[in-house]
Amino acid sequence: MASTLGKPNIEHSNPLARTLLEKLDYDQLTNCMRCGFCLPACPTFKETGMEPASPRGRIALMKAAVDGLMVPDQQFEDQMNLCLGCRACEPACPADVKYGQLIEQTKEAIEQHSTHSLPIKVMRKTLFRAVFPKRGALKLLGGSLALYEKSGLQKVVRKTGMMKLFPDHLAEMESILPTASNKGVVERLGTFYPAKGEAIAKVAMFRGCIMDVMFADTNVNTVELLAAAGFDVYIPESQVCCGALHAHSGEMNDAKELAAVNIDVFKALDVDYIVSNAGGCGALLVEYDHLLKEDQNYKESAAWFATRVIDVSTLVVEKGRIPQFDQKQAANDSPTVKVTYQDSCHLRNVMKGASAPRTLMKGIANAEFIEMVDADSCCGSAGVYNVVQPEMAGSILEHKMEYAGKTSASYMLTSNPGCLLQMKLGIEKHKPEQPMKAMHIVDFLHERMILSK
Repeated sequence: MASTLGKPNIEHSNPLARTLLEKLDYDQLTNCMRCGFCLPACPTFKETGMEPASPRGRIALMKAAVDGLMVPDQQFEDQMNLCLGCRACEPACPADVKYGQLIEQTKEAIEQHSTHSLPIKVMRKTLFRAVFPKRGALKLLGGSLALYEKSGLQKVVRKTGMMKLFPDHLAEMESILPTASNKGVVERLGTFYPAKGEAIAKVAMFRGCIMDVMFADTNVNTVELLAAAGFDVYIPESQVCCGALHAHSGEMNDAKELAAVNIDVFKALDVDYIVSNAGGCGALLVEYDHLLKEDQNYKESAAWFATRVIDVSTLVVEKGRIPQFDQKQAANDSPTVKVTYQDSCHLRNVMKGASAPRTLMKGIANAEFIEMVDADSCCGSAGVYNVVQPEMAGSILEHKMEYAGKTSASYMLTSNPGCLLQMKLGIEKHKPEQPMKAMHIVDFLHERMILSK
């Protein structure tokens, strides 16, 4: 239950307003001082200049609905759904308002009263309950996508113009899909991978759901990087989806069920750290304690879990033996190459992991790190945001690519799969003057890792 301290005693006639009153943490609503420090940090406010499209404005709308000063209508829902959930407002807030929690509570309330069309209902139920939580379904998805890519069907679809039947933004996303696989990290490496040399700590890797289908190579490279840095790596086979996409879409009960499964699985291993290589996943994993704070059966275990979650770059830099990296190891690169970095919003704003990736990039021999303007601003991916809000996502990406081009970097690195796809899309659409390749930072480092003899 949300905090009831000071909550208005109002009998709302509007069903959504009643649910908002029940769900929203009123203490957090009243903590907002309306100072405006969040405004320049908010991508949607910067794009629109509209107060309702800012964190301060959205909190004012939430409170007005709860206080009975307005009826939450379609415009109210539209402004909440326009939020990227990047949480850049939180580090900027002097009052430490938990905006991320408020927007998730609001979206959960909205979802309870949404009337989706039948196709949308079927799609949501299929993805959220039959695909993301089920390893067998994910393997089938990966195998199907791999067949689509390798059989020649993808080329046929593109040559015949069949993708024109879909909205432009979906056709664009299809054009930059990575190579899928039905063999994830466990199928390739097993459930245990020993440290190189004396083990520093015992860690467990969170492999993710889509991550282990669309970016299986990155998961494998993550394990090998961790081992090279001195960690014994466990990869529990029975782990499930983190629940982030569920939570961001208002399906909080499903997110809590997935969290409970993961907590049981990882706690049984009694590891020192739980490692994430996807900022979006890590941001929810590190807040499992908040997600399950009212569940007496999992409250303590969730706190145990959350305190152990860490990003791969942070773990390597702060706790590991940083391997040697040599830029000249990479084929087809000039002796010195420029690299830049796009922050994962959730890694930076929630997990506070902005510095470690930069430390690793700056430690590569013969590589020059170029800091991009607004690297800490959202790229527009935000989970499925670029699918459901293509216009705003596209506008944000336009500005991002303008800054990316000015770096003249050959590599655009990031630490989250959604950001990686968004940057690949931006590079494909805008074709910077200096040819640029988007990569996950783990893949970039792994490719240049000097193996001990």
